[in-house]
Amino acid sequence: MDITTAVVWVVTGMVAFILSERLGKLLIPVLRRLKFGQTIREEGPAWHKGKQGTPTMGGIIFIVAMVVVTILAMVVCQVALPDGFFKDTDTAYTITWLFAGIFMAVAFGLIGFWDDYIKVVKKRNLGLTSRQKLMAQIAVAAAYALIMYFTGGTRVNIPFYGYWDAGLWYIPAAVFIIVGVVNATNLTDGIDGLCGTVSLVVCLFLLAACGSQLGYGVVCAATAGALAGFLVWNFHPARVFMGDTGSLFIGGLLCAVAFGIGRPLLLLPMGIVYVAETLSVILQVWYFKHTGGKRLFKMSPLHHHFEMCGWSENKIVAVFSLIAAAGCAIGLVLVF
Repeated sequence: MDITTAVVWVVTGMVAFILSERLGKLLIPVLRRLKFGQTIREEGPAWHKGKQGTPTMGGIIFIVAMVVVTILAMVVCQVALPDGFFKDTDTAYTITWLFAGIFMAVAFGLIGFWDDYIKVVKKRNLGLTSRQKLMAQIAVAAAYALIMYFTGGTRVNIPFYGYWDAGLWYIPAAVFIIVGVVNATNLTDGIDGLCGTVSLVVCLFLLAACGSQLGYGVVCAATAGALAGFLVWNFHPARVFMGDTGSLFIGGLLCAVAFGIGRPLLLLPMGIVYVAETLSVILQVWYFKHTGGKRLFKMSPLHHHFEMCGWSENKIVAVFSLIAAAGCAIGLVLVF
């Protein structure tokens, strides 16, 4: 990575932070006037009732900031840098992967927006049915996987082995991983600042994993900056929630970068918090069914278990973020 690339990434992140923070100031009152308030589920911790009515769908804030700043960075770099934004080593295929990944993330954000809209406007607290949401997610993931397959993007880096061309197996494997990660990030969004902070950490480490790949680095930097700006309004006590709009977008974006740089297996160590949250739900359901109604955790997903143990939301966010950083560090060791 040269100094110019580093400067581009830093400036991109700073601009995304400023834009996201300012958009929060503008949009949160609008969401409040539209009565786009969160309805708290009865199954959650009793003290979450105090969050009732907090504006949701706030993921719009960092999605808009990330997309706008990414496009702006592309245009400025194309004009100002000697080699432009897309270097000689970039091909029509690798450029296609970048844009396909961004569109995939936005598409997941739209699914989340659809879900949030049903919850807050139609007053159906559960939003889309599980089947509707899953089918939409599979369709988006499959479209991305097919684009990667037909443009030769099926080479996957396996630690200690090298690159392996997955061929036709790439399609079902990619769909399974992408849908899994997207739903895992969704489960992580349960307390103030948790999903945003953990995802900010993952984005920063993915940025390091991008190496000299300017395009994906810009995407990571813009996302990290936009998330940081959003967290100004989302830290406890949150003045806005990201909703499914934001959490599904984040999952799609992380997958877009990991698959785009040919390292989807990084999502396992770097996404250790998402994995733990998902496993806690699976294990809770399995244990409940096989023990006649007993519970393995006080409540799932995992962050609620620690809430029930007396941990504050800020403590959970801090500890989970440190765990995410440790997992990301392991991931970087595998990369370099």
